Amino acid sequence: MLLGLTAAAGVLLVVGFAPPMRQVRLVDRLAPYVHDTPAPSRLLGTVTQPGMLSAARRVFGPVLADGARHVDRLLGGRVAVRRRLDALGAETSVEDFRVEQVVWGGLGLLGGALVTTVGSALAGSVNVLSAVLLCVAGLVGGVLGRDWWLTQQVQRREELLLAEFPVIAELLALAVTAGESPTAAIARVTRLSGGELARELGATLGRARAGVPLVEALQQLADRTSLDPLARFVDGVIVAIERGTPLAEVLRAQAADVREAGKRRLLEAGGRKEIQMMVPVVFLVLPVTVMFALFPGLISIVSLAQ
Repeated sequence: MLLGLTAAAGVLLVVGFAPPMRQVRLVDRLAPYVHDTPAPSRLLGTVTQPGMLSAARRVFGPVLADGARHVDRLLGGRVAVRRRLDALGAETSVEDFRVEQVVWGGLGLLGGALVTTVGSALAGSVNVLSAVLLCVAGLVGGVLGRDWWLTQQVQRREELLLAEFPVIAELLALAVTAGESPTAAIARVTRLSGGELARELGATLGRARAGVPLVEALQQLADRTSLDPLARFVDGVIVAIERGTPLAEVLRAQAADVREAGKRRLLEAGGRKEIQMMVPVVFLVLPVTVMFALFPGLISIVSLAQ
């Protein structure tokens, strides 16, 4: 039955995506005739290793594109996804992210089918309802799991940015105090340090050197981030560049505020861990202590009763 179902699904996919049955969009028809510039030569680009996404797109391009459109229509939230991708500093577009969700969903569906096959082989029978529910759960779990993983990546990167911010701010304050301009100070700090925040500042400085005004490039950095300390830092740099106000004391004060906020977060985390540490103490250590205290008396009572 499973083999027949798989064969029928394959036949339906082949027939449904065949050129006579597949509806061609107007955009696909007009695209070859409206290109204003020829495609650049591959010799001018950097060599990239083909990843899972590019390989899947080459093999299952139309299926992945349709699946990405369906996922985008069902889930929505393109603005939120774009904001998280910008906060992650990734060059991935929303369409590429939807394709990754489809790939993760396909892997979840494959995992559900594998678990169903193994369970049916061990049980000696097939429960169609359980098999369908497990496959659907794997599909939905894969699609939503990619979204959850993106959120985790953004949170981890924001934690790194907050951890690096005080050091970068104090280095900038030292460079500005030594007499350098904000632009030269940013260039020096990005050249001498590493990390996520240094890379963000380096990318901002690169856009400024490419022709974008430095104030606009810094404002784009503030718009991409969801961290208030980093946004205030960028606003202070912008004000210092536009009005020529002192910047060193502002940077030192912001670094001190971020350090105090980090101490408060550590205290809050310690308070939560303290409550969690009560679980092994109450349910493991305390019963063993009571047992060691009462066991000799219990043995004596049993001996006297005999």
